[in-house]
Amino acid sequence: MMDKNKLINTLQTKGFHVEYFDTSKEAVKYMTDSLSGKTIGIGGAQTVKQMELDKALMQNNTVYWHWLPELIEKYGGSKEVNKLAGSAEIYISSANAIAETGEIVNIDGTGNRISSIAYGHEKVYFIIGINKVTENLNEAIWRARNIAAPKNAKRLNQKTPCAKNADKCYDCNSPDRICNGFLILERPMSGVEMTVIIVNEELGA
Repeated sequence: MMDKNKLINTLQTKGFHVEYFDTSKEAVKYMTDSLSGKTIGIGGAQTVKQMELDKALMQNNTVYWHWLPELIEKYGGSKEVNKLAGSAEIYISSANAIAETGEIVNIDGTGNRISSIAYGHEKVYFIIGINKVTENLNEAIWRARNIAAPKNAKRLNQKTPCAKNADKCYDCNSPDRICNGFLILERPMSGVEMTVIIVNEELGA
């Protein structure tokens, strides 16, 4: 069971801004109240889709998200949308896992998400459901490999061993492998304000 106070205190001690909400509706309101007139990039986050945060932010901001067909058509492909997302003022992602010891873990296949998290924005927001919280870093890495990646591979119809049953990592060499690189944040990257938004709901994979 998540120790909310331990997680919040640890993240704050490490230099992250932290917000906690009981519902995703409250988190969406916080985000829409905080962001207006901005360019916003979004990583491949089921959490954002589940919350319909992209729709809410598009009311008063310019949003770049490679999951939106209209943007892919407008800008000539998902790679072009990712380039725009990578140079946006604000970047929004979730995490594959977050440890109560303060580490944020993300796993990526193409690198657009972990590179955008690490560099190039005024602010980065992580929106994380309680299902992603682990006790320590080793468990967070295990979760990213064996829970998040297989579920995402299956959802994306990838031809990987893990996608068949969404059960565990097989450390495969498939061309469709989606776990080619890890980013483990111990603290916010220099010069970037990073906010962790914890939602008391199960969100994303």
